[in-house]
Amino acid sequence: MPSVKLLSHTPDPEKTVAAAARLCYSNIGADVLFEDMSRERAEKLVNMLAEMGHESPLEHVSFTFTIEGVSRVFLAQMTRHRIASYSVQSQRYVRKDSFEYILPPSIAADPEAAEEFQKAMNAASESYERLAAILEKKIAEGLTASGIDEEKAHKQAEKQAIEDARFVLPNACDTKMIVTMNARSLRNFFRLRCCNRAQWEIRAVADEMLRLCKEVAPTLFAKAGPPCVAGPCPEGKMSCGRPRTDEFR
Repeated sequence: MPSVKLLSHTPDPEKTVAAAARLCYSNIGADVLFEDMSRERAEKLVNMLAEMGHESPLEHVSFTFTIEGVSRVFLAQMTRHRIASYSVQSQRYVRKDSFEYILPPSIAADPEAAEEFQKAMNAASESYERLAAILEKKIAEGLTASGIDEEKAHKQAEKQAIEDARFVLPNACDTKMIVTMNARSLRNFFRLRCCNRAQWEIRAVADEMLRLCKEVAPTLFAKAGPPCVAGPCPEGKMSCGRPRTDEFR
């Protein structure tokens, strides 16, 4: 299972959102609005914003997560959410000998499929290590021939070697990242990725991210989740027919 942790977030996120919303219609400075804002008043304003669909104040608060034990498949989906910041473990600089990999549940449940998957992972790992060794040796020889110190040449050669050897690594190869999103982007992310029709890995991560957000900003994320939490499913004939309403109450 993926590991998801909330590293940090904007202090008093709901008061911050409420103060930002009030500032648009007030002569009072934002700092005074924030300090004078009670929890009850903040909750009321946040709920009113949700009812009005006025989401721009949500952009003033952000949440930073660490996500580990996920695949490069997950990474490709995650980075489609462009209003976010990402720091991802690099396969260019981090050697991936005997890499960890993510095993899809459907494959894990079938012994024949699991065996075939394991063979593919072993083959990829072996190819990666052989390629890295071949390239490193060739590059190091060229560098030492040009007059570079042997130890320094091998260090430089290793970096160059794994840069190209990584091309044989599979989508199942594990990775880790830090992700920061503002609350508005997060609500959109949850709307798309907490849906039953989302791919299983990113749905599991999204569900956990939402749970963590609700712990620190319950009003702000009260109706966050798939569309079926707050209203009818927009998928039409593509609907899964299994609303997740109870899971997000």
